[in-house]
Amino acid sequence: MSLEELLDQRQDLWRGRTVSAATPPGVSTGFAALDAILPWRGWPPGALSEILDNRPGGAFALVQPALVRLSGQARWLLLVDPPWIPYAPTLFAAGVDLSRLAVVEAGKEAAWAAEQGLRSGACSAVLAWGGRWESAALRRLQLAAEAGNAMALLFRGEAAVRQHSPAALRLQVRPSIAGVEVTVLKQRGARAGATLELPLWAEPDVLPSAILPPRSFRRSCVNDEGDWK
Repeated sequence: MSLEELLDQRQDLWRGRTVSAATPPGVSTGFAALDAILPWRGWPPGALSEILDNRPGGAFALVQPALVRLSGQARWLLLVDPPWIPYAPTLFAAGVDLSRLAVVEAGKEAAWAAEQGLRSGACSAVLAWGGRWESAALRRLQLAAEAGNAMALLFRGEAAVRQHSPAALRLQVRPSIAGVEVTVLKQRGARAGATLELPLWAEPDVLPSAILPPRSFRRSCVNDEGDWK
């Protein structure tokens, strides 16, 4: 086996600007500038991605284009404990097949519910908000995503940047005048640190986040560890 082939097998090595031939293609984010700096050219498949944003539902528009693409598959899109109500008309207008969308209110069992959805093989993507995400729980999510060949998207507050994570991709998202500012905190197999400004409302396949005000019985906030509660 050549040195090149050996290096290609190591997803945890950064090789400058070279994208390994062994890197699997991801699901396009819908933003060409963001796809261009990610080694998968999109969201990493069969892996955990973390999106750190202190606004409940604020980063949801960033993942909508991927949900549109994934909803065309025969598998499910599972939303676990979204802090605000997903607004079906906006999702439908964006192109999401609502017949492939399921929402679960799991409360303290959010981590368990997300893990089961990923591991089942029945979901193309699991999006999760609720729960306390200890390192062991994050590791189980990553392993479950690999086992079920599903995309795991975990939304957390910015305080979580201080916590070590096995996620293949970690993005910090903040509002900007044009849309959002996205900073790559970590990406497996490539250098982190790049910051992009994405005009969320300027691209034709991106609509404002499909979110309504929170349910009256749920108070959306972020704890000191950067987890929604």
